Amino acid sequence: MEVILNKDVEKIGRAGAVVQVKEGFARNFLFPHNLAKPATASSLKKLEQEQQIRIEQSAKIKDESELIKQRLDKLSLTMPALTQGEEKLYGSINAHEIAEALQAEGITINKNSIDLAEPIKSLGIYEIPVKLHAEVIAKVKLWVVKK
Repeated sequence: MEVILNKDVEKIGRAGAVVQVKEGFARNFLFPHNLAKPATASSLKKLEQEQQIRIEQSAKIKDESELIKQRLDKLSLTMPALTQGEEKLYGSINAHEIAEALQAEGITINKNSIDLAEPIKSLGIYEIPVKLHAEVIAKVKLWVVKK
């Protein structure tokens, strides 16, 4: 029996996939748990339309991300910080603070999009990767200077 999966099902497939399963499995497990629906001509046509809409939305989001990437690549942030000694900071600069600095520049970025491996703990110049889309990653230049 062919079914369209509503949700990801382990060892069967991902949401939106058309898969072949045994009739008893579909009737007794997939349908009652709302994990799948029968693959009829109308449901297949509706699935195709939904996939086309998702593709168009994804392309639109990618284009918007490309525009933001161009702005971020040109941007250079300066963050003053208190230091102890010559190079070491009292605290650290994390993704949240970088997101706030970007917000002050007029660019709203989720702090989870900022790919900071570990907090910045010393003075210097850093290139911070910002993941805007699955295929679009921008680099922001960050100058950490003595306050």
